[in-house]
Amino acid sequence: MNTLASDSIHTEEIILNEDGQVGGAATPRQHHQLTPAQVLSWLPKNATPEQQDSAIQANIKPSEITWSQQPDTLHLPGHTAGRSWRDVSMPEFQGDSFLHGQPYFNPELFGGRQGVAGDPVPYSIARDNVITGLLLFCFIIAAIAFAKSKRFVYKQARHFFRPPHDERTSGITETSGEVRVQFFFVLQSCLLFALVYFFHVQIRVTDTFIIDQYQVIGVFALINLAYVLLKSAAYWITGWVFFDRRLNDIWMKSYLFLLAMEGVCIFPAVMLQAYFEVPVETTLVCTGAVIALFKMLALYKSYIIFFRHSGHSLQIFLYFCTLELLPLMMLLGVLDIIGNCLKVNF
Repeated sequence: MNTLASDSIHTEEIILNEDGQVGGAATPRQHHQLTPAQVLSWLPKNATPEQQDSAIQANIKPSEITWSQQPDTLHLPGHTAGRSWRDVSMPEFQGDSFLHGQPYFNPELFGGRQGVAGDPVPYSIARDNVITGLLLFCFIIAAIAFAKSKRFVYKQARHFFRPPHDERTSGITETSGEVRVQFFFVLQSCLLFALVYFFHVQIRVTDTFIIDQYQVIGVFALINLAYVLLKSAAYWITGWVFFDRRLNDIWMKSYLFLLAMEGVCIFPAVMLQAYFEVPVETTLVCTGAVIALFKMLALYKSYIIFFRHSGHSLQIFLYFCTLELLPLMMLLGVLDIIGNCLKVNF
């Protein structure tokens, strides 16, 4: 057992066991907290770090820190007391500055644009992801459908200008898949003609509408679809009343083929106008040329089916004007009225 004397103020004993650990030390008579230097001075010079740590833990107990609540008086006479270290509020001189209240005061915050707003970028089909995806979908489906029914299309095109040998039979049989392909092309035709008319309205009438542009295109497409259905019903009723039923079947098949191919022919014009910035006037001229061509084909086909052997060949013009030209004029009038109703009137 080794005994060491402490400072001159008081005397205490630190007992080291045989294994070098601090043993039962005499209870120190002290009135203040010892420092680690004072505790280590009691140990022999050859004390190990473990012995030093044990001695410090035995003699120094951490106590709660109590901060002084007295005001700080260490300031110049005549001046107010200094700011406490606990006060984290911003001084007034930092809040009041030349740029106070301006967007430049806090550059990390958005303060709005300065100056006059520029002209917005006009709407374009080429930058429209929805219409682009829809056109791409139509192109892919049309390519697949044409690949599966190209023999039927070639056969229809080859026999289109030939008068039927037996007017009691059509000579061309259609499967259900081929009929569905033609109906898809008809729906595509309605959509494409709606896009062409939307181009016309956007350039000639207005580019702001009371509803979204997708809804405007959808309204035009539905009007075109209603036009096709009503005209088909008028053709069927007229053929059922005035002509033979089998001749009427031949004509309806040919008319469905014409509607399907009309959309196929107008598709390149829409793509060129949308993605290659072809003038709208050029697109309208191409569309008008396609419509005129297919009207002439319809006139020719109706003649060789219904009026070729008839003694009243001039009735074809009444038939054509009533079921082709008049509905077309009505369609353009309805589209013009709907376009004026949907535009924003300032």
